[in-house]
Amino acid sequence: MRYFPYSLFPIIFIPFQAAAAQDGQPQSDLTQTEDTNDAIIVYGRGLELIGQASTASEGTVGYADFEDRPLSRTGELVEVIPGAVATQHSGEGKANQYFLRGFNLDHGTDFSAYIDGVPINLRTHGHGQGYLDLNFIIPEIIERVDFRKGPYRASTGDFSSAGSARYVTRDRLDRDFIDLSVGAFGYIRGVAAVDFALSSSSNLLLAAEGIAHNGPWILDQDLEKFNGFAKLSHQSGPWNLKLSASAYDSSWVATDQIPQRAVASGVIDRFGFVDDDLGGSSTRLGVNGSIAYQHEKGAETEFQTYAVSYDFSLFSNFTYFLDDPVNGDEFEQRDKRTYFGARLVHSESLSDRLQLRIGMETRYDDISDIGLFKTTDRQRLSTVRRDKVEEFSLSLWGEAEIAVTDRLRANFGLRGDYFNADVTAISLPANGGSAHDSLWSPSAALAWQLVDGLELYGNYGRGFHSNDARGATINIDPQSGAPINQVPLLVRSEGAELGIRLESGSFRATLAVFSLDLDSELVFVGDAGTTEANDASTRSGVEASLFWLPTDWLIADLSFAHTDAKFDIPGTATAIPGAVETVIGGGFLARFAPFTISARLRHFGEAPLIEDGSVTSQPTTLINLGATYEWNNVSFSLELLNAFNARDSDISYFFESQLRGEASAVEDVHFHPVEPRQLRVSVRFSF
Repeated sequence: MRYFPYSLFPIIFIPFQAAAAQDGQPQSDLTQTEDTNDAIIVYGRGLELIGQASTASEGTVGYADFEDRPLSRTGELVEVIPGAVATQHSGEGKANQYFLRGFNLDHGTDFSAYIDGVPINLRTHGHGQGYLDLNFIIPEIIERVDFRKGPYRASTGDFSSAGSARYVTRDRLDRDFIDLSVGAFGYIRGVAAVDFALSSSSNLLLAAEGIAHNGPWILDQDLEKFNGFAKLSHQSGPWNLKLSASAYDSSWVATDQIPQRAVASGVIDRFGFVDDDLGGSSTRLGVNGSIAYQHEKGAETEFQTYAVSYDFSLFSNFTYFLDDPVNGDEFEQRDKRTYFGARLVHSESLSDRLQLRIGMETRYDDISDIGLFKTTDRQRLSTVRRDKVEEFSLSLWGEAEIAVTDRLRANFGLRGDYFNADVTAISLPANGGSAHDSLWSPSAALAWQLVDGLELYGNYGRGFHSNDARGATINIDPQSGAPINQVPLLVRSEGAELGIRLESGSFRATLAVFSLDLDSELVFVGDAGTTEANDASTRSGVEASLFWLPTDWLIADLSFAHTDAKFDIPGTATAIPGAVETVIGGGFLARFAPFTISARLRHFGEAPLIEDGSVTSQPTTLINLGATYEWNNVSFSLELLNAFNARDSDISYFFESQLRGEASAVEDVHFHPVEPRQLRVSVRFSF
């Protein structure tokens, strides 16, 4: 089976699935098929969204042949969500920076992701709260991505205020394959996947990926990455069993953001570096098991449990010689943990007009070593903070969907969360202790089918993100020794959204306007080992998407998002640094068997870099091109990344730093450039 390439699946218009499927439950008939030259093309256009989705901003994207979309990094998997951006300011082994709905999400603070129901975000992480590293995912084995935006569903909890994505892996492959890619700057990637039918009801899928990449940097990135994945699926009558295991290991050298003044004066190249000791390593081992039972009359109960072992070390230097003119300001961040969890979900139709879903989730993080150290040449000089943390959470939630009339649906939800954390402060015992917090999060939604092909939505909900547990027990600044305020363990968000969806033949359009408030953006900063005070904030914006299938061989799509983000401080400067205002994405795909041609546009606009808005980042616009030729069981692909060789920035910051030889600190823009134009060539053997 040949799937229509994901590269031009409309970001928001791939048919939505029922709400139950978006929580990891089985989904039937995701797509519509059509025969073309003895190949089966899956367009994903057969199902109607109207009558299923509860918001204008949730959806599902399905894809199989992911190489048909030009993809420079795994983290760009989040960009299936309209308005979402994934960038990088360091080596490719590190988690990306994410932007959505006016949030600089850092590495995931208000954006959550799951892989087959297992949460990926890491609480109380050594580098950043909610750290979200997608590098262990092999794109070719992903069957679909279910996404949501806003805190409008009770089944979605920590880190999900701006949005969430659920990656669902395949049970079976269409065809086994081996794929080899080579490209500029020492890029080599190999991936292979096979499955075995152990019986008529059991299947085993195996996949492996290896990547080596130096990048365009003067200092070779020396990325070495390995991924392995295995999944056993078994169906027996009403029982559905799935067991999976994954292994990931990566090491890299990093060229972090660099000061604009150093490039302008010719001290370093645009792709140059200041400190040659930066980089890190990361390892992730995970096991996951779930069992689902299909009751009579359509009710279903699913139980899941998982365990993940994680090891991380990162060396950074943002200010160079500002704090220590002799040894420099290099530092190491360390995180070693094991986390476990379980989930129980039951769904049932109580009548023709009432559906009920209830669930329970629990998670326990055993963080055996988390710390911040001053270093030089990757050798530790002193300890800023070193701790052990145990963090536990328990969540209960329920949702009821009522068909008020044949055209009006209502959804009501309630979620309760309890968090408890114990911090053992090894380096400074005064910063140890216990903290706990709890909150209730209600939600409500209305969907009204005004006429055939036109549906209106109204949504309200509360959500939250957890803060670093160390910030909830801190008493003394570990660097200055001064007393310091603690942060709350849980921070509430509140959002509302109005939306509309139009379906007419092969044309799709959606429009959503939203508002999202945070009680506080007070956070614990892993880079400093202390808390940073920020105020309450408000974000409001508009999002629109269009999709058009004018012929069987051409697909085109376009999405637009604009957000206004401000701190709630009357009469003073209110801009939120790093809040990207405008995001545009789109492209087309044309298929003339045996050729496939695609193009993608990715644009994110300027963002304020300081609170008064007087310094802003520059817009970034990239165009990627792709082409594939199929011959029997072999396909040849070309990817031209950054086709017009844009000299834009992947990310920009504004802060003080001091280079060797400078007499004092200098406020400056520090940026990480996008990679220059590069060609990658792939060959795939299917069997």
